[in-house]
Amino acid sequence: MALPINIENLLTGETVEWDRIEFKKGWNPEDVMHTICAFANDINNWGAGYIFIGIEEKDGMPLLPPLGLQLNQFDGIQKELVNIANQISPYYCPVTQPYNIDGKDVLIIWVPGGDNRPYKCPVKFGTKDSQRRYYVRRNSVTKQANHQEEQLLLEM
Repeated sequence: MALPINIENLLTGETVEWDRIEFKKGWNPEDVMHTICAFANDINNWGAGYIFIGIEEKDGMPLLPPLGLQLNQFDGIQKELVNIANQISPYYCPVTQPYNIDGKDVLIIWVPGGDNRPYKCPVKFGTKDSQRRYYVRRNSVTKQANHQEEQLLLEM
């Protein structure tokens, strides 16, 4: 299944606002879990967010050509994404698609705004007893929701 957007336009910032895009140089499950939760909460009702794994950023802009990922990393990352989905409450699973950009393989995680908002996830990845928090996306920052943002999420 193809993602419902032109990837080249997305990378150049011509299609969506920058607060809907996150670039990750490499795979960091905790950071990705928090960003998925924030995009799924969709506090600004943008509709979706995109996480690019394998693209470094500087000052919010992608550094191209991308660093990319090794093809043997994709299966392990996608298995960890299933684990991430099981840690988000209520359950939320994003859509992934490998993509080749300038001869390098990257993984794009498409996170539409969730139907069962608000979503919480652990502060620490992989620990079931970790404190669970709401995360939101504000401009280009994924952060724990403050009290006002939590109230807004609950009202949505």
